[in-house]
Amino acid sequence: MDPILPAYRELAPHTYRETSGLYFEDFVVGDTFEHRPGRTITDTDNIWMTLLTMNTQPVHFDAAYAAATEWKKMLVDSTLTIAVLTGMSVRTVSAKVVANLGWDKVRATHPVFAGDTLYASTTILAARESKSRPTQGIVTVETTGTNQDGDVVMTFERTMLIYRRGHAPEQEANY
Repeated sequence: MDPILPAYRELAPHTYRETSGLYFEDFVVGDTFEHRPGRTITDTDNIWMTLLTMNTQPVHFDAAYAAATEWKKMLVDSTLTIAVLTGMSVRTVSAKVVANLGWDKVRATHPVFAGDTLYASTTILAARESKSRPTQGIVTVETTGTNQDGDVVMTFERTMLIYRRGHAPEQEANY
C-alpha cells in the first residue's frame, strides 16, 4: 500500500502545521477522494446566491411562485450547488492551484432543495506536465455531488494548473 498523503508538516518536535492540497506529483489517475464535512443548504444560502448573481428566476426565491411549479417549493440555484461542491474539493484537489482552467461537462442530475445536505467526491481523470510552465502541471478531475439520500445531484469536470513540489509560494507566505 502506498503511503498516506500527509495532512500535517512537522515544524519542531511535537509542533505541527496543517497542510492542504496535493502537489502535481501527488495526483494519481483513478484515485478518488471523498470530501467531508458535508454542507446543509439553507433558504438563506439560496436567496443570497440569487441576489449576488442577480438571478431573477423566481423559482429560486419566490415561495408562492415555486409552489405553482412541479417542484412545489423553491429550487436551489444550480450555481450555488456547483460553487459548494467545488469548494468542498478545494482542501484536497486545488489548495495548491495556480489557476482554474475550466469547468466542463456540468450536469445537474437531481434537484436540490433547502435542507438538503451535499457531499462531494472527486476522481482524478488526468495529470500531465505543463509544456510551457515547468514548475506546474495540469490536472483534470471529475467531482460528483450527492445529497443525504445518496442521489447524485451534480457532476462536473474541472481542469486546473497545479504547483509542482518545491515551487508553491508556501514558504514565502509562511504556510
